[in-house]
Amino acid sequence: MAHLRSRHRLALAVPVVLSLTASLGFLPGVASAAPVSTPAATTADGPNLSYVVNTTTDHRTIASVKRAIEAAGGSVVIAYEQIGVIVVHSANPDFGRQIRTARGVQSAGATRTSPLKAAGTTDEGAAQVLSAAEAAKVTKSADAGQEPLEADQWDLRAIGADKAAAINPGSKKVTVAVIDVGVDDTHPDIAPNFSASQSANCVGGKPDTTYGSWRPADADHYHGTHVAGEIAAARNGVGVAGVAPGVKVSGITVAEPDSTQLFFPESVVCAFVFAADHGVEITNNSYYVDPWLYNCLDDPDQKAIVDAVNRAQLYAQRKGTLNVAAAGNSNDDLDSNALTDASSPDDSTATTRTVDPHKCFDIPTQLPGVVTVSSTGVKGAKSYFSSYGDGVIDVAAPGGDRYQIPDTPSQNGRILSTMPNNQYAYLQGTSMATPHVAGVAALLKSKYPWATPAQLQLLLKVQADNPGCPAEPYDGNGDGVVDATCVGGKRVNGFYGAGIVNALRAVK
Repeated sequence: MAHLRSRHRLALAVPVVLSLTASLGFLPGVASAAPVSTPAATTADGPNLSYVVNTTTDHRTIASVKRAIEAAGGSVVIAYEQIGVIVVHSANPDFGRQIRTARGVQSAGATRTSPLKAAGTTDEGAAQVLSAAEAAKVTKSADAGQEPLEADQWDLRAIGADKAAAINPGSKKVTVAVIDVGVDDTHPDIAPNFSASQSANCVGGKPDTTYGSWRPADADHYHGTHVAGEIAAARNGVGVAGVAPGVKVSGITVAEPDSTQLFFPESVVCAFVFAADHGVEITNNSYYVDPWLYNCLDDPDQKAIVDAVNRAQLYAQRKGTLNVAAAGNSNDDLDSNALTDASSPDDSTATTRTVDPHKCFDIPTQLPGVVTVSSTGVKGAKSYFSSYGDGVIDVAAPGGDRYQIPDTPSQNGRILSTMPNNQYAYLQGTSMATPHVAGVAALLKSKYPWATPAQLQLLLKVQADNPGCPAEPYDGNGDGVVDATCVGGKRVNGFYGAGIVNALRAVK
């Protein structure tokens, strides 16, 4: 499985905005249109790759760039003219270099390093499926008014979501889109709150709204269904409950349908634009964009990826959509001067490189305006796997931790939620923390329907509970070795940002 997770990014707002603006030289729509010079036509044969070509939103410039793309041996898959991003396929091995010389092209690059196939995420470890016997044991422990499996949902109680549901479960007018590997909308806990009209399959960069296109390719593509249940599993006397059991949830599939489950940039661009154009209030992004864990702006391909995805997510923000993303499961300090990336590119042969996370970005996590989420366990401590960083993490939420054991029937420190084929399972990861934040944001949007994305983010922060940096050196797995260093104070710090989100305060 690729790298499904839960991401981060908002405390980085000023430095990342300035860095991106300075490095890219513009924000979407700012640069002026320029005449286009057409690259020399080519017939060279090579691997068929996907590209993003970024230009202005001027119609004449876009038309000229399209002609330049064709002359350079490319074919347009789709043009998102509202943000100036064109998705292209080309078998010309020199396409990227050629199209970058065309006037009107602001950045362009390949979105993958291996050829297109005919046709990741951020959970940590394998799923633990709940057996019928285990489910029966949990159900016996349910209190009056609880869902059958809610006794094992320590995470709801940790943020007051169980009490919040009795006051305001959320509005049907609010939708959280799960940008992921697909959502099984036939699950009895998801079906009551599923919005088919706001769902699609964006794999390849072009939305497919055929009924059911958003469903997972197979049972191994379970990540999105688990996330959807965490957000909005209905309180209907079946299984589990979500943080915001009264809101709508939709699925936008961006993962490749094969076993890699990779999330390529063109698919993510499609998802953000589709969500924005279909009235989605909040997106959940528990992944990082493949094939690069960190995208360095001194590489033309990686720079183009950052540019394209940033244009799309900023477009969604301007349309009123709050984007929430996972910080990742590498236990990386995202405010450090150097990190080791040994996994990129993950669609071909990875090489080990040292990156500066202030110049090489984990996206969409580190993009401006995106809410960056770290993970906590039942004790309220940072999960052993969760990445962190002073000035990077915005808020924290329960994402599970197998070393922090709850007093529940199963004594399982992971997060219990929905799975394809009407099943339930435990998972842990920043992937699981992010939907808790998205759910609380949905409760806030339900109470304050006119709140902007920036206002929702501020509310998440001011209502959060911050445990502060730990008094003792942090040893997440108990092996006697210091695993991470928390920087900051009681109000804002690198482990929790502004603190652990609070669903009960959101509805009060």
